[in-house]
Amino acid sequence: MNAEIIKKASAVFFALLKENVIDESSEQFHAYYEPEVRQTVLMLADESGTYIIESPKRIHLVVQPTGSVFATNFTHMRDKHKQVESKKHFHLLSVIVMAFLAMIDRNQAAKIRTKREGITYYALERQVNEVITTWAALLKEKPTFSEEYMIDMDEIVTTWTYMEVDTDEPGHKKGNKRTRIGQIANAMRLLETEGMIVVLDRDDIPKAFPKTELFERIEYLYHDYDRYEQLKELMTTRGDENAENPSH
Repeated sequence: MNAEIIKKASAVFFALLKENVIDESSEQFHAYYEPEVRQTVLMLADESGTYIIESPKRIHLVVQPTGSVFATNFTHMRDKHKQVESKKHFHLLSVIVMAFLAMIDRNQAAKIRTKREGITYYALERQVNEVITTWAALLKEKPTFSEEYMIDMDEIVTTWTYMEVDTDEPGHKKGNKRTRIGQIANAMRLLETEGMIVVLDRDDIPKAFPKTELFERIEYLYHDYDRYEQLKELMTTRGDENAENPSH
């Protein structure tokens, strides 16, 4: 392996570390597809506990769940995302993000619609509420349900149930971190920070628009995991097939 190959591969790898995703407009994207450079980048990724997702127009760098030198624990995530107050809030944010993914990861028509029209925070709040209400009922019938799916459902249900609901009352700060919409906003901020969505506030109604990068991440990464499909199934409620337009 000569020095030029190592130099090119290092440039590609560190560009991915910095940007997470590089597209066909990048010089590094084209350098990556030189066979020896690609082989070296894949080796660097493997040794560092990361791996590469290749799509037709983009390359993603993803951290492996375990054994990565770039993996961050909960404390490090709190340093980066100050809105995450505690582990119970982290678990709730994870449920919100998963509910959002379940809403957009449907048929092709739904994907096109959500990419064009977005999903309002209020529609996402209603979806999360339906999911957690369903979980609460299931836990009453079968207390071991949470253990079977290895999710701390009891704490999530309690946290969400007793969380403030936004109102239009004077002096009530809409969307603060103690409210349900506030937690929706926090969850979407996590995805926005990673460059997976765009958040726009239209007519005082915040909307999350999934980017192509997020759909590629779902297609080329999440669909390979049984756990993702299992969690997505948990986020699906009976009324989903006939649900209202999530852009409202």
